Amino acid sequence: MTRPVTIALDAMGGDHGPAIVIPGAALTLERRPDARFVIFGDEGQVLPLLDQHPKLKAVTTFHHTEVSVKMDDKPSQALRYGRYKSSMWRAIDATKTGEADVTVSAGNTGALMAMSKFCLKSMPEVDRPAIACLWPTVRGESVVLDVGATIGADARHLVDLAVMGAAMARVIFDLDRPTVGLLNVGVEEIKGVEAVKEAGRILREL
Repeated sequence: MTRPVTIALDAMGGDHGPAIVIPGAALTLERRPDARFVIFGDEGQVLPLLDQHPKLKAVTTFHHTEVSVKMDDKPSQALRYGRYKSSMWRAIDATKTGEADVTVSAGNTGALMAMSKFCLKSMPEVDRPAIACLWPTVRGESVVLDVGATIGADARHLVDLAVMGAAMARVIFDLDRPTVGLLNVGVEEIKGVEAVKEAGRILREL
């Protein structure tokens, strides 16, 4: 039996904000009745929607925030005016403080990555965050990263991605030793750019 999870939710994130986010949270609650929510957003927009979903409202702690990150904001802009007070930052901070187990935002990806790095910090020796997704394969599902947080990577960064991806696979797939692979132009070790070949050598040695 899975343990209850508390989700910090940036209600203002995405192209349509609370109009999509709140019904999405209600759908999550249908699938995970043990879920709890900490929602951050503008009360004038969020509370009327929560009233339409009484079951969701009953398991939600709501925090009013007047500042929200726009989808076209540059990460530096979002950090400048949204740090400590935007719905995105406060949702991330809820995970940092332990009020929530996880943060979900459909908002500006660049701002989300920048705020997460500033608020949560990185693990020792991990320089850059990554965006991960699940890809279906003939054997099931795989964790694939990075899918958008950065352009280009050296060998060390590719190894970091492998370590983070393996850790995620251990948690969500309950695997003791996940298989790690490099996406390359071919299976032969002599193929690919130097960074990929060097990362492959390091991973084999590890």
